[in-house]
Amino acid sequence: MIGTMTKRIAGAAMVAALALALSACLLLPGKFTSALDLRKDGRFTYTYTGEIRMLVLSKLAQAGEKKAFAPEPCTNDELKERPCTAAELAEQRRNWNESQRAAADKHKKDAEGMKAMLGGIDPSSPQAAEELAARLRRQVGWKSVVYKGDGLYLVDFALSGRLDHDFTFPTIERFPMANAFVQLSRRADGSVRIDAPGFGPASGTNPFAAMMGMGGTGGMTEGGDKEATPPAPAEGTFILTTDGVILANNTDEGPQPDPAGQKLAWTVNLRSPGAPTALVRLEN
Repeated sequence: MIGTMTKRIAGAAMVAALALALSACLLLPGKFTSALDLRKDGRFTYTYTGEIRMLVLSKLAQAGEKKAFAPEPCTNDELKERPCTAAELAEQRRNWNESQRAAADKHKKDAEGMKAMLGGIDPSSPQAAEELAARLRRQVGWKSVVYKGDGLYLVDFALSGRLDHDFTFPTIERFPMANAFVQLSRRADGSVRIDAPGFGPASGTNPFAAMMGMGGTGGMTEGGDKEATPPAPAEGTFILTTDGVILANNTDEGPQPDPAGQKLAWTVNLRSPGAPTALVRLEN
């Protein structure tokens, strides 16, 4: 019985950990191609074509799924399995009902918290995915947003402008926070730092497996519940072209000649040693 209660408490803790992990990593790249063209006069064009995963649309809903009562085996003093008595079954059901109520309350609180993070979109609603897609289509740059199910979107994004301010991709209307795939940061000396934290090796792993102590294999836990399946790893390319001066970068090959000036190219997969980064000096 102690083991049973421990498993149920651990299950409730997993739901809480899941909400925390999702708040830290709402979005993940899937298969994609991305490019940044940066001119020394400050003009830029950024593109992203491919998959974006929003884990909260499937994982939090999975955590709140109701399960039927299944009695645990009873054992004798020699730890051999035996038929449970009516009193033991009644106690198991009573404990199960209490754990279900606690899990439901926790799930409700977690869902409310995620709803606030999603700008009012209820992640447990069947309409949530299309609500988000419609919101993105209203924003400049999102040329196409198609929902494929289980938190997966196919998108086509392209935006051009002048870099007289910092730039981050993606941003979503009414989201108080969203983890960045790519960030451009202007410096006072006229240089621009390019960081792509979303294209780092951590993007190819289950972002909440370590927090919840899960293997993420998609198999069964000791308690008989299905483990959360980890998202597919990020896989793609990120290319920077510029006529500015490349001061620093972490590519293997370094700057390569290109009709647009110079080019840096990163391959993103599970073997990537680190997130792409570069420093480019523009005209002052």
